[in-house]
Amino acid sequence: MTLELLDQQLIANIQDGLELTSKPFASIAAQLGISEQKVIKRMEQLKDNGTIKRLGVVVRHRELGFKANAMVVWDIPDDSVAQIAQRIASFDCVTLCYQRPRRLPYWSYNLFSMIHGKDRDSVLERLANLVELLELQDIEHTPLFSTKCFKQRGARYIDPDKIISGSISPLPLLSDKQKVSSPSAQEFILPIVKNHAYG
Repeated sequence: MTLELLDQQLIANIQDGLELTSKPFASIAAQLGISEQKVIKRMEQLKDNGTIKRLGVVVRHRELGFKANAMVVWDIPDDSVAQIAQRIASFDCVTLCYQRPRRLPYWSYNLFSMIHGKDRDSVLERLANLVELLELQDIEHTPLFSTKCFKQRGARYIDPDKIISGSISPLPLLSDKQKVSSPSAQEFILPIVKNHAYG
């Protein structure tokens, strides 16, 4: 898939967030020298064709007083991971939930879910409630608490300084053979995310 110049410009303009104005798309249109209607129409097309998955709010939770968060890792039987993941993701306290492949023999966990809270105790309480309500007491799980925030923002896909006329292609993904070209390189490759479920 390639992105046309206008698509690159639109994504570059929205990836850091929309302006807090009553007409954010009019502001983008003025920067690009096109009509507000054209911006809105093209954004709808990019959403319809799957280039843009969704537009949403990114909340800096620490500024709202939610200073504790834990990535809870779960060792769930492979034949029930999809069903259990959907149930875990349905809880309001779970902000993301995704499956990754196990890395045996060192890492048996295959599901990851993030829980935020005002403090460590509230996160553990939410986790305990979730485990009890879903009857997951027999499923091995561990909360991994964050100790320091180095970066928090939405993903950036296009460098505005490198927009080219014509089109741009995304970087190619590595094949499985390229990933395992050397044992030392394989040790540092993060697992590929298989499935996402957003609460």
